[in-house]
Amino acid sequence: MKKTLITLGEPAGIGPDLCVLLSEKYLTKNLIVIADPELLRNSAKTLKKNIRLNVLENINSKTISGKFVVNVLPVELTSKNKPGKLDPKNASYVIKTIKMAAELCMKKEAAAMVTGPISKSVLNDGGFKISGHTEFLANICKSTSVMMLMNSYMKVALHTTHVPLQNVTKHITLESLKRTITIINNDLKNKFRIRKPKILVTGLNPHAGEDGMLGMQDSEVIAPAITDMKKNKILVDGPIPADTAFLKKYIENYDVILTMYHDQGLPVIKFNNFKKTVNVTLGLPITRVSVDHGTALDLVGTGKIDISSFVEAIRVAKSISNA
Repeated sequence: MKKTLITLGEPAGIGPDLCVLLSEKYLTKNLIVIADPELLRNSAKTLKKNIRLNVLENINSKTISGKFVVNVLPVELTSKNKPGKLDPKNASYVIKTIKMAAELCMKKEAAAMVTGPISKSVLNDGGFKISGHTEFLANICKSTSVMMLMNSYMKVALHTTHVPLQNVTKHITLESLKRTITIINNDLKNKFRIRKPKILVTGLNPHAGEDGMLGMQDSEVIAPAITDMKKNKILVDGPIPADTAFLKKYIENYDVILTMYHDQGLPVIKFNNFKKTVNVTLGLPITRVSVDHGTALDLVGTGKIDISSFVEAIRVAKSISNA
C-alpha cells in the first residue's frame, strides 16, 4: 500500500492539534506523520485525547490502523516546544521534517506528502532564507514550481507567489509566463487526468491594461506569451481583466484561472470556500498538497479547530498519487 507522509509545520502552531484531532477519524495505516512523538503526546494531553503512537524505525516499519492511532516517523525537536509561542530554535526541526518527507517521496518510498502550516518569519529568524513551502520544495527537487489552490468549485494558479507587490512586474517575462503555463498544462494532464486543460490568464493591470493606457505588461508580455502557447496547441486564453475573471461563466468553462500575483487570486478562492480549499504544488516530480491556512497560534490547545482543509489535503494528495 502506498504511503502518504504528513508534516505538521510550525510545532508551536495548530499542526500537532490537527494531527491529534485527525487521528480520531481519518488517520489510517498508510498515513505516516513525521514529527516528534513528545509533541503529539503533549498536544493530546492538552486536548484530553487518548492517542496511541506507533513509533516507526523507518519508512518500511509496520504501520497499524485504529481510532486515535498515529504512525510516527520520529524527528526530535531542537528546543522544548511552548504551544502558541514561536521559537526560531525549532526552525531546523521544521526544515528537517519537510526535507525528510520530500526526499522519501523523491526516492519513491512514499507516494505523496501533505504539509501543515509553517511560520515563514520564524524559519528566516532561525537562519533559513525561504519564502514558503512552494519555493523551498522546488529547490529541494531542483524544479520550477507553480502554486495552485483548489476546491470543488475552482482552481486558481499563481504566476508569482511570495513576492512583494513592488517586485511582481520583474517576474513577469515572456519566458517565465510560458514556463508557468506549460507546467500548469502538463500537471493538469498528468496529475489531474484532464485530457485537454483549458487555462484562463488574467492581466496584471486594471482592465488588463486598457490598451496600454493603464500599463504595458498585458499587451507586451502576457498577450504574446499566450499567443506562443496557443501555437503549441495549449488551450489558453487571455489576458482578461482580473475583476471579471472569476465570473461563473469563466469558472465553469475553464479548468484553472492563472493570476499574476498572490493577492490577485487567493482572496477569491478562499472567500468561495476557505474550509475546503487546499494548496497543490505543480511542477514537482513529487505530489505535495497543503492546507490553505496559517499556524493559528491563538487556537492552539483550544480544540476549536476546523480540520476540513487538512482532511481535504489528504484526500487530494491520495487522489493525485493513487495512494
